[in-house]
Amino acid sequence: MVRSVGLGWVRSISVSGRSELRAVLLTGALRVPSWRSPGVNDVTWWFEGNEPNETYAQLWDGARQDRVKINATYNLHSTSTIYIANLTGDDSGTYECRASNDPDRNHLSKSPKVKWIRSQANVFVIERPDIQTELRSAAGKLVLSCNLTEPFSVIEGHEWKHGEKILQTDTESSTSTTYEIEGKEEEHSGSYQCIYKTSPEIKGEINISVVPQVVAYKKSEHGNEGDTGVLTCKNPSFPPVSTWSWYRNGKESIVNGSGRYIIKSSGNKTELRILKLNIEEDTGDYLCSATNSFGKGEATVNLRVRSRLAALWPFLGIVAEVLVLVTIIFIYEKRRKPDEVLDDDDGGSAPL
Repeated sequence: MVRSVGLGWVRSISVSGRSELRAVLLTGALRVPSWRSPGVNDVTWWFEGNEPNETYAQLWDGARQDRVKINATYNLHSTSTIYIANLTGDDSGTYECRASNDPDRNHLSKSPKVKWIRSQANVFVIERPDIQTELRSAAGKLVLSCNLTEPFSVIEGHEWKHGEKILQTDTESSTSTTYEIEGKEEEHSGSYQCIYKTSPEIKGEINISVVPQVVAYKKSEHGNEGDTGVLTCKNPSFPPVSTWSWYRNGKESIVNGSGRYIIKSSGNKTELRILKLNIEEDTGDYLCSATNSFGKGEATVNLRVRSRLAALWPFLGIVAEVLVLVTIIFIYEKRRKPDEVLDDDDGGSAPL
């Protein structure tokens, strides 16, 4: 597998201005951009391999099984770009761009007044060595290991990464490197990289893959009658979910857009919306099911629908307590007053 390109040398020339030829590697493909010269109205690309008897051959757009792409613009500063995808060792050699503004440059009988102007770059394609990867469990740990075969340059160290997070780094020159994780596969699923500090860097990948570890955002959801209920499930594990499904009471499949149900799923998250909640029809358990290339995972969410008057019950309870208290006080006062009046009459009478 091709991972890098090295340049032997790059030569620039000047003709009625300037011209430039460079070679760089972008995402596994060779891009030799920007041959520029004012007034030039024809730029062609040629290639000579490293075999002893090989001669220059012209490159066309679509050559080498459509791996070669050539883009050219002929304005004030003419530009031609060659792009070679899926590099192999056979792409190593000398690339030459030839430019001319002579109208007789391709004439069969007339000699051209101006010679073709040329610029070259030597390109070396380096084959990436094999990396043997392994994942094993030992004593409650996950052990990730990489072994590099036939390194083409000095190893100045290693690095382990999970996504963008650097997990471990060292400066050892060994062709083997390991990384240990405490716990189970279900707790640490994902894509891990072992990186060899060579020139250029060499990377290997180890995937810890498990069935979906589905969890409900809330195990129990509440909603008021007439409102919209929202139930959410997510999957934090690797690989990502390919299919989400929802079921009511564990059996009845819910179809997106049917009745009052709307399902929105994206990657490792799914959401079920129930419009105009009904206390009799919608109360119950809802099951979210996720499927990936390694199997299926599920989680259950319980939905409770409350009456719109439910929020008034605390207030009505307080009002009832107050009414009971006032009633008790009123009855007490009513029974106590006749006795007090009698006592007052006795105290104010004259002796016989």
